[in-house]
Amino acid sequence: MNLLQGKKALVTGASRGIGKAIAMKFASEGADIVFTCTTASKISTVEAELSAYGVFAKGFASDASDFNAAHELVASAVSLMGRIDILVNNAGITRDSLMLKMKESQWDEVINVNLKSAFNFVHAVIPVMLRQKGGSIINMSSVVGMSGNAGQANYSASKAGIEGLTRSVAKEIGSRGIRANAIAPGFIDTDMTSALPDNVRETWLKEIPLRRAGKPEDVASLAVFLASDMSSYITGQVINCSGGMEL
Repeated sequence: MNLLQGKKALVTGASRGIGKAIAMKFASEGADIVFTCTTASKISTVEAELSAYGVFAKGFASDASDFNAAHELVASAVSLMGRIDILVNNAGITRDSLMLKMKESQWDEVINVNLKSAFNFVHAVIPVMLRQKGGSIINMSSVVGMSGNAGQANYSASKAGIEGLTRSVAKEIGSRGIRANAIAPGFIDTDMTSALPDNVRETWLKEIPLRRAGKPEDVASLAVFLASDMSSYITGQVINCSGGMEL
């Protein structure tokens, strides 16, 4: 449908799972893409897959939690594409542990990668979007950002922080034509969830009204909507993509 024809997107954490699905869906809708990943060996493969849609695609191995690296990457993206219409903050990790046993390093790593990286890229891209007088920022949260989850205090806190960041940014820059929204996925079939024991997966699935895990493409379709002009009057929202599991 070419919903993103001519738009320029920056997607973090796009080498696999939800991030890759978003980048692929954006490319299929006509967007040029600069993406990041932590594994340099995957870049050329993802570039080729995106370029097959006839769009520009360039990947960078980058640590999203590094403030200066994020700013440098945004500058490179602008140099390559001329502008940034869409920012997707998808970089994220888990380091699960009960609070009683959680190490400081587990807390710090998750907060830095999941929350600080979003701050880094939002901070870097806002001046670009202000000059353009428009743009769409999409931050990846999670249903556990609202509900919490045993063994994931660090992950839940990072995602709750993403939601607060999103709403605050929306209020700060909405008058300049820049929108900020968050997507809160539920149980999505990715490498991260496939490693769970079968009994844990079955318990989760029983709590989902649609009785199935989501697919990365389900999240990607919502991201396309938020990135496109169809959502031009939507900002400051956290939209669940969870099959109703939060009900």
